[in-house]
Amino acid sequence: MSTTIDQWGGDLWVFAYGSLMWRPGFEFQQRRPARVMGAHRALCVYSFVHRGTPEKPGLVLGLDQGGNCRGVLYRVAAAKRAETIAYLRGREQATMVYRECWRSVWFLDDPGQRAQALCYMVDRGHEQYAGRLSLEKQLHYVRQGHGRSGNNRDYVLETVAEIERQGYRDPELHLLADRLKGVHEHA
Repeated sequence: MSTTIDQWGGDLWVFAYGSLMWRPGFEFQQRRPARVMGAHRALCVYSFVHRGTPEKPGLVLGLDQGGNCRGVLYRVAAAKRAETIAYLRGREQATMVYRECWRSVWFLDDPGQRAQALCYMVDRGHEQYAGRLSLEKQLHYVRQGHGRSGNNRDYVLETVAEIERQGYRDPELHLLADRLKGVHEHA
């Protein structure tokens, strides 16, 4: 059964795991902590538009297969549904590196409750899919990246700051952020 997002009625739930957490850019009625299962946040997308260029790619987050991911669920009023989807498509689908899909997402403040939410999963077959890069390669791309939405370093640091505001840590992103800030932690 194939149903496009626009055919679903009612309020829209959007799952955010990267910059949408700290800069959604759309009007919402509710913001709740949430978790998606079967996918994880990863710095696995070469950015050719927002945080880099084709000549000097940056590196941005994707929701990749496996694991789980904490983030934010936004509830958008039904009246703003089409406008919000159009906005998200313009922002997230600049190069079609993400697959727009529906996922069950669990509320962290009420674990028995879940919503069907719009998510943007990375397309592993896309030329911009970077896969799992070493910390040194991540640092290289993030340091050089600058695109339409600004500096790649700021993107990583803002995302880490938002994760901390939510009261948890993402060990890999935190390690990268420490290196970007010049902090060298010893194990």
